[in-house]
Amino acid sequence: MSKSLFIAEKPSVAQEFAKALKLNTSRKDGYLESENTIVTWCVGHLVTMSYPEAYDPALKRWSLDTLPFLPEDFKYEVIPSVKKQFDIVSGLLNRKDVETIYVCTDSGREGEYIYRLVAMMAGVKDKEQKRVWIDSQTEEEIIRGIREAKSLSEYDNLSASAYLRAKEDYLMGINFSRLLSLKYGNAVSNYLGSRYQAISVGRVMTCVLGMVVRREREIREFVKTPFYRVLGKFELQGHSFEGEWRATQGSRYFQSPLLYKENGFKKKETAKELAELLSANPPLQAVVEKIERKKENKNPPLLFNLAELQNECSRLFKLSPDETLKIVQELYEKKLVTYPRTDARVLSTAVAKEIQKNIGGLRSFVHVGAYAEEILAGQMYKNLLKTRYVNDKQITDHYAIIPTGQGLNALRSVSVQGEKVYEVIVRRFLSIFYPPAVYQKISLVSVREKERLFSSFKVLVSEGYLKVSGYSFGKKKEEETSEEETQDSAFLEMLQNIRKGSILSIQRFFIKEGETSPPKRYTSGSMILAMENAGQLIEDEELRAQIKGSGIGTSATRAEILKKLVTIQYLALNKKTQVITPTLLGEMIFDVVNASIRSLLSPELTASWEKGLTYVAEGSITPQEYMEKLERFIRSWTQGVLGLRNQLMLKQFFDAAAQYYQKGTGNKTRKSNRCDTEKGR
Repeated sequence: MSKSLFIAEKPSVAQEFAKALKLNTSRKDGYLESENTIVTWCVGHLVTMSYPEAYDPALKRWSLDTLPFLPEDFKYEVIPSVKKQFDIVSGLLNRKDVETIYVCTDSGREGEYIYRLVAMMAGVKDKEQKRVWIDSQTEEEIIRGIREAKSLSEYDNLSASAYLRAKEDYLMGINFSRLLSLKYGNAVSNYLGSRYQAISVGRVMTCVLGMVVRREREIREFVKTPFYRVLGKFELQGHSFEGEWRATQGSRYFQSPLLYKENGFKKKETAKELAELLSANPPLQAVVEKIERKKENKNPPLLFNLAELQNECSRLFKLSPDETLKIVQELYEKKLVTYPRTDARVLSTAVAKEIQKNIGGLRSFVHVGAYAEEILAGQMYKNLLKTRYVNDKQITDHYAIIPTGQGLNALRSVSVQGEKVYEVIVRRFLSIFYPPAVYQKISLVSVREKERLFSSFKVLVSEGYLKVSGYSFGKKKEEETSEEETQDSAFLEMLQNIRKGSILSIQRFFIKEGETSPPKRYTSGSMILAMENAGQLIEDEELRAQIKGSGIGTSATRAEILKKLVTIQYLALNKKTQVITPTLLGEMIFDVVNASIRSLLSPELTASWEKGLTYVAEGSITPQEYMEKLERFIRSWTQGVLGLRNQLMLKQFFDAAAQYYQKGTGNKTRKSNRCDTEKGR
């Protein structure tokens, strides 16, 4: 009797497939088997790329003479620690009674690569191979994925991009790590007083290191500039508010060199002169020159992709991106949320049509049950297809992370932190079914002594989606705003009665000192967002949503890269604040790369490599074209570095960085593990 073989990425996922198929299986060593079905699993990667010595034993020794290392055909080998499971899987793939293979590894580039390596090493031939592509591990979604499984060949471009990504990381890691270690390792170790220092370089990690070091140096070089603002304190029927002076046209200080900006002076004495001028000639009053009233709608934010969720969890819980990914992966495996490693922040049309199922299951989630009931009762999901939250063109592999509405019993087995992360995802999801929050904005310009004072107010008149967004575990910090935000309806009524020509009373004028602020250090969350946006830390969510193109790394790899940089002590992560700073060693490696292969530090270039992999996956360019470009890049930079004689000049850069580290700290390095240094991202 012919059989179907289902191969998953992990044992737990294989169990879910067996349950969904309702199989009466017997447990074997490394697989499950029923009358006509076999279910087996990998344990993550079973196969890896071979080190250079597999090509030639002489290549085990690092030497400049053997660089660049660019093999025509790449070698692979089974990972020794999982050889037993590989042998089991390989045997099943080649069993004579297995006719159809269902590939059920994670639905993404890395999952594709895991299976393709196994199939290649196992020598799979003459079998029908189908790809199961799912967005959650619910029974319904698993059955749909199996029913709609396509021929594996339809994913050949994705597979090609996966192979190329691995080759690129391997070749850059092997060549550039060996090249820079041999060329500059002694300069680094001599300076630090360590025995030997390997230099770990990677396509993505070196770029991220560069972003952190540059930011740290911007902060060091920043010179605070004080400035002085003049403000008036107004009184209106028992309520007080401020008006800020600005040097607009008609002001005696318009375009004056005494100004820092239009709303402040370089010297306190000048601000004092203006305050005294405005305080003279009582009574202290100003005439309303202009008043503008307008409504402002604030829409619910887009749904979470992994980067946005990692940023939010860093902000709320001080979780590292790696910790957030582990938590959301567990929620996915417990069927609570959809596939986490996604870059999309919208839903597909197909999912949007069935979205009431997701909402319905949330009625029993204690923190939001009433909102789910309200959405269903009012059929508030009916027009979802017409909103910005549904867009098939913005989805590549998977749609946004949303709750499945299923598996709520599994919440009992989730950590307290896991339940909080789940609540964050659920509230973001439910908010999209509510109307915008509506604010009344009032801008007021008043005049005294031919000088203008500006006041602005933002009043929440309809909370809309905001009523869903307050977390049960603590109040969300209000967004900082330059406007005075109030919910005082009586004060709003008073403001509404002000007209052009109205006389306003002023209690006093005063000076407020401020100073310019240096750039902020990256947190683990903001770094993930900056990586997603090709090195740009874009704070505005609406603007981020408009940015198109690949970032640095992928949603599946960014947390891992950041973790690796901390592990090899190039970066330091403060666990309490999640703030990232470079170590002295990290700064020295930056200086080495900056003096040798500077383009590795470029976010734009790194993002362009990722974009190229996307083009391969889409079929826009061939793997051969990509590989030729990669080899040219490695050959060219290797030859360039071999010709440099700049080791001694590095000391001045090391000295410049070292002054910011106490003697005996920041110098603690360890000999880089070989796996850290080679085959790196």
